Amino acid sequence: MRMTFRWFGEGNDTVPLRYIKQIPGTDGVVWSLHDLAAGEEWPMDRILEMKSLAEKEGLHIDVVESVNVHEDIKRGLPSRDIYIERYINTIRKLGQVGVKVICYNFMPVFDWLRTDLHWRMEDGSTAMFYEKSVIEGVDPRQLTATINANPAFTMPGWEPERLLHMERLIQSYQGVSEEQLWGNLAYFLEAVVPVAAENGIRMAIHPDDPPWPVFRLPRLMTSQTNLRKLLKLYVHPSNGITLCSGSLGANPDNDIISMIHEFGDRIPFAHIRNVRRFGNGDFVESSHRTSDGSVDIAGIVKAYHDIGYTGYVRPDHGRQIWDESCRPGYGLYDRALGIMHLLGLWDGYQYAKSTGGDRGHAG
Repeated sequence: MRMTFRWFGEGNDTVPLRYIKQIPGTDGVVWSLHDLAAGEEWPMDRILEMKSLAEKEGLHIDVVESVNVHEDIKRGLPSRDIYIERYINTIRKLGQVGVKVICYNFMPVFDWLRTDLHWRMEDGSTAMFYEKSVIEGVDPRQLTATINANPAFTMPGWEPERLLHMERLIQSYQGVSEEQLWGNLAYFLEAVVPVAAENGIRMAIHPDDPPWPVFRLPRLMTSQTNLRKLLKLYVHPSNGITLCSGSLGANPDNDIISMIHEFGDRIPFAHIRNVRRFGNGDFVESSHRTSDGSVDIAGIVKAYHDIGYTGYVRPDHGRQIWDESCRPGYGLYDRALGIMHLLGLWDGYQYAKSTGGDRGHAG
C-alpha cells in the first residue's frame, strides 16, 4: 500500500508540499491541473512544472486525479472524437513523465455533491454533509437559482461560470438513458485504454458520489454489480477502479470488503474514508475511525492487507478541525490523522502476520 496526499497546486491549496513530506509514510501527491476545463489538452510545460515542484520535496506524481471527461463524450455527441483525441494526447504526455494512474469519473454534469460543506459535528469540528431530501426536492430547472440563493449548496472546485450553464447541461441529458450512458462509456474506454496501456498507465474510474441518481440523471458506478460490468466493458489491467469507500459506503447495501476481494487486481488506486449514515438517507463525513462512522474502515484496510495490495491509497476527505482554514474536506490536520490511523492499522496487520497470529481488528 503506497500512501499519497491530494494536492491542488501552488496558490490553490492551503497545505504546502513541505508539510505533506512530513507526514510519515507518505511519498507522493495526487494532483491535477485544476484550472483547465474538461476537454482541454494538457500543456507539457504545465505538467513538467508540477513534476518539478513535487520532486523538489522528494514526492512523486504517479497519480493524477482527475483528467476530466468532457460532457460531449458522456452524451455521445459527434464532437466526442475531438475531445477523446485531446484526452489521448494528454495520456501520452502523462506517460512521458512517469504517471502510473489516471483517476476519472463518468458522472453526468455533477462530480461529487454535498448540501452543506460545514456541518457542525458534536465535537465542534465541521464536515461535509449530504441531505437527501434537499436534493430530491429540487427541480433541475431551478437548480442554478437554488445554488445562487444558498451559498451552502455548492461544490468545491466548481467555477462560477459552470453554474451559469447548469440548467442547460442538465436538460441536455434528458434524452440519455442509463444504457446509452453505458454505451458512451464503452466507446470512451475502447479508445483510451489501449493508449493508457501503451504508456504504462492504468485508468481508474471513481464511483458516483453519492451512489444513486441525482436530479433524474443516470448514474453508473454505484454498486458491485455495476463495477463488475465496467470491468467487462474492456477486459484489461489498464481498465480499473478507484475504489472509494466513502462514495460507495453512503449506500448500506454496498459491501466494500467484498469488492476489494473481488476486484483487488483491478484497483490501482483507493480512497479510504468513512461516512456516518442516517436512516433517512442523509450522511456526513466522519473521522477515519470505524467507530465514528458507518463504514468498517479497519476491515477495509485488513482486506487490502489480506490481498497483498500494492497500489496507491489516499485518505480522501477529512473534517475541518482545530480551527484550520482550508478547502472543505481538504485540510492538513484531519487527513494527516487519517493517514496515521490507516498506516497504524496496516502495521498492526503486518505485525500479526509476521508473528503468526491474526489478532482481529478494531478501529
